[in-house]
Amino acid sequence: MNRKSWYRKFLIVMLLINITAILYLSYKDLDSKIPNNIKIIAGNEQKFNLDLPVEGDINSKDVSVINIRQQKIPDNKIHINFDEPFSLRSSEIGEYNINLKLFGLLNFKQIKLDVIKPIKLVPSGMPIGIYVETNGIMVLGTSSIQSRDGLNYEPALNILKSGDYIVGANNTQIHYKEELIKIIQKSKGKDILLKVRRNKEIIKLKIKPIETPTGEYKIGTWIRDNTQGIGTLTFLDPDGAFGALGHGITDVDTSLLMDINDGAIYTADIMSIVKGKSGQPGEIVGLINKNEEDKIGDIKINTNQGIFGKVNQLYHFDDNKKMEIGLKQDIKIGPATILCQVEDSIKEYNIEIVKVELNNQNLSKGMIIKITDKRLLRVTNGIVQGMSGSPIIQDGKLIGAVTHVFIQDSTKGYGTFIENMIKTYDK
Repeated sequence: MNRKSWYRKFLIVMLLINITAILYLSYKDLDSKIPNNIKIIAGNEQKFNLDLPVEGDINSKDVSVINIRQQKIPDNKIHINFDEPFSLRSSEIGEYNINLKLFGLLNFKQIKLDVIKPIKLVPSGMPIGIYVETNGIMVLGTSSIQSRDGLNYEPALNILKSGDYIVGANNTQIHYKEELIKIIQKSKGKDILLKVRRNKEIIKLKIKPIETPTGEYKIGTWIRDNTQGIGTLTFLDPDGAFGALGHGITDVDTSLLMDINDGAIYTADIMSIVKGKSGQPGEIVGLINKNEEDKIGDIKINTNQGIFGKVNQLYHFDDNKKMEIGLKQDIKIGPATILCQVEDSIKEYNIEIVKVELNNQNLSKGMIIKITDKRLLRVTNGIVQGMSGSPIIQDGKLIGAVTHVFIQDSTKGYGTFIENMIKTYDK
């Protein structure tokens, strides 16, 4: 009897665990289908058909909600049933909140509704050379060094960390690694007081340099103060602002987003294409033209959604090619195109949008795309490094940019929504 009783309790516990797991997974699945943020364009009617078992109330009298029968709901009773098609319209730019309830009863989550101004951008697709200098000297890591006494020491171990930025040494502000090396040599082995930025906080650290067998002094630290590469210009706006890459510039060794102090984009010449293959991404091999007359503009910020800045007065673009933006809820599974230059000029190539994730926490991976154009496949085998930032167009609207390639399948990759890039550069 005890065994039967124990077995019965075991089954009940397992049943409860399974029910809990099913409810949790169902909750997570529903949460992933509902975006945390929705944008609509002021003055435009935005249609939604989410087919989800939630209802919501908008905390604002400035947004008018129109149901599928085009019957206006009073401003003081703005209520949305996400299980049915609905439309939103607002003439006022601003931010609002939608409080969601599951089945109209249980508090579920809050959506941020942004009403933005109408935006038209010029999609580019032009290859660019990128050069940036870090805001301070970036620490990549530490290592041991051989001392004059024949022993190995690691003076920076547990003092400096990967991702730190050295901005000063011995009360002297520094920007370049040569400046730091000179101060280390002058120390003659005495303690150096470093001023370091770590996670946006300034701290002071003390390190004792080690004299090597050659008479040099070192602190055993791998550092970097600049980087460069090839990417693709995504868009320009009528005021001369630009956005590129669709993802941030990260350090090749630490994979951390680089904190930049200065940077510029230049024209670039494509020298060759290394085709992508399974397990090995291809790349555009290019030459950066770093003469002043080849400079396109200055980089102001480096973010997870790309690099942004201003083009210089000498650079001209065709203002007649301006295009409306498409928001993430406008994107449809199916045909689209990208603009990029892998041959002699910028061309439009066919792709397929395979999946759209409205609530992906990684903003640079909002949609999955597949290259279908035989011309592009013949040249690159799909997406290659250097194509990041290639604008994605669907139904005559700029909807996003190419960001990553699938390592095991170069014909597929990720794209970011253009609204993510706009949100960043508009700040």
